Amino acid sequence: MRSRILGRDLLRLGSTGLRARPARAVLSALGIAIGIAAMIAVVGISASSQARLNDELARLGTNLLTARAGTDLMGRPVTLDPGALGKVGLIDGVTASSSVAALSAPVYRSQLSDPAGTGGIVAMAADLSLLDVVSGHVRAGAWLNDATAAFPSVVLGSTAARRLGVVSPGTQVWLAGTHFTVVGILDPVTLAPELDSAALIGGEAATAHAGYAGNPTTIYERSADAVVDRVRALLAPTISPQSPDQVEVSRPSDALAAKNAANQAFTGLLVGLGSVALLVGGIGVANTMIISVLERRREIGLRRALGATRRHVRLQFLAEALLLSGLGGVVGCALGALVTGAIALLNGWPFALPPVTPGIAVVATLAIGAVAGFYPAVRAARTPPTVALSG
Repeated sequence: MRSRILGRDLLRLGSTGLRARPARAVLSALGIAIGIAAMIAVVGISASSQARLNDELARLGTNLLTARAGTDLMGRPVTLDPGALGKVGLIDGVTASSSVAALSAPVYRSQLSDPAGTGGIVAMAADLSLLDVVSGHVRAGAWLNDATAAFPSVVLGSTAARRLGVVSPGTQVWLAGTHFTVVGILDPVTLAPELDSAALIGGEAATAHAGYAGNPTTIYERSADAVVDRVRALLAPTISPQSPDQVEVSRPSDALAAKNAANQAFTGLLVGLGSVALLVGGIGVANTMIISVLERRREIGLRRALGATRRHVRLQFLAEALLLSGLGGVVGCALGALVTGAIALLNGWPFALPPVTPGIAVVATLAIGAVAGFYPAVRAARTPPTVALSG
């Protein structure tokens, strides 16, 4: 009758070496844990970032299109027709539209500021419906209205306000050689980041103080989700029938998706580095098991002399390697999930860790443990009892 070893006995034998040398076991498992924690954290952070992007796109919508004045064949900037915004509103499926026009008027904190210190702030004439179309929000103060748009009043983007040192409405800035009163400060505009560094004034004020002729430079439009692609194809020909190639049409949500795709590529690199750490941890397990076999030759010889078969010895050391790597895998999963939760909390992201990821990680550690422990287990099983006892 073939000799068998019970599962509970195998588990007890496999844990003997770990319990006898706990410090060595902890340090060996730590190598596995670091590799798994790195991989879990990278995947979890990436998934949380993706969840945040999906939530943001769901809130902001993916149906915003922008049309900008491009350049002609000679590379010179072109201007859009003053009636371009009205034409866009006539396209079937367009639900809302607005525009801005970049002005050549510089913006400073005061008339005493260095003329070269513009800080990259651009003055723009803004349509009153702009904020609703781009899903923008006022952080302080108020948006332009029919009254303030006719007078020297300005709404600053978040970046523009910071660069000008403006923290609250009521402050005055020097724009187009005139003092403009800040009536509002915006939060960052995700779908129109160019507005963050802009000083936005009404069309009438822009005409009176900055020579605005009514030609928009960027048109924003919202359309029904089902017709976004069709409207996108019609925008340029509608705005400039003679030269549609001089109008650049884009979808801001595509840029956000492309940015996330770049982050995903970087995530793949980090996962690769985590895999290297995991491999190093596996080598550490193999090294620990080989040393364990050398140190326990007398134990192996005694067990063989008492009737243990080669298979029993092989299973004992293989079980020890699996327990060691499994311990590292479980600890690594916990650490990785903890890091993911901390990063998500600090950034205000939803916690998102694919449920299958920890399972795959543990299986991977067990596979590494099996590979790392196979040679030491075979070596232990092949040790003759007489040699082991005499050594």
